[in-house]
Amino acid sequence: MGWIRSLYDWTMAKAAHPHAQWWLAFFAFVESSFFPIPPHPLLGLMCLAEPKKAIRFAFICTAFSVLGGLFGYAIGYFLYDAVGAWLLGALGLTDSFAPAACYLREHDWEVIVVAGTTPVPFKLLTITAGFIHMNLATFTLAAIAGRGLIFMTVGVLFRVFGAPIKRFIDKYLGTLTAAFVVLVIGGFIAFTQLAGGEGDTAADACAAVTEVQPG
Repeated sequence: MGWIRSLYDWTMAKAAHPHAQWWLAFFAFVESSFFPIPPHPLLGLMCLAEPKKAIRFAFICTAFSVLGGLFGYAIGYFLYDAVGAWLLGALGLTDSFAPAACYLREHDWEVIVVAGTTPVPFKLLTITAGFIHMNLATFTLAAIAGRGLIFMTVGVLFRVFGAPIKRFIDKYLGTLTAAFVVLVIGGFIAFTQLAGGEGDTAADACAAVTEVQPG
């Protein structure tokens, strides 16, 4: 776990950099549409470095993540064949595209909110939502709700409990890293269980889908 500690210390230093907010905005934007690395670690470390600015950081992350989501939606809507399909392939998400489209058509905004609050690749849902022509207002509101819930919660927690949280992370960094891996796995499980009250049959049906039509 030595490399994790080194990366943590390095990122902590960068998080306090004068231009860190611009980097946070950039990563939040591109992660929602085509970049594989999520902004969550940078947001958390920036909040650790400057707890008094945590809510501002969370707002920046939320706003630019939603804007990036709209860019991803545009890729799916206008440029899926030329750009979107290639992006999903490059990110290893091609096999997840058809099931994601099925879930979106079955459960609409709920899927966007779930994806926005878990480590499920948000870009998969933004591009897919554009491809199937999901209602833009519904998509935008769901993205604000999902992204806002996770990022603003982080901001508020760090603003209120900044110093104690930093001491806790410093002490249990290895354990928290393992917990994050579990959370990622749990996010994918949550995504595949979206059928909710409709039972496992609907979820299994979407999981088995291999083709999808636009609009």
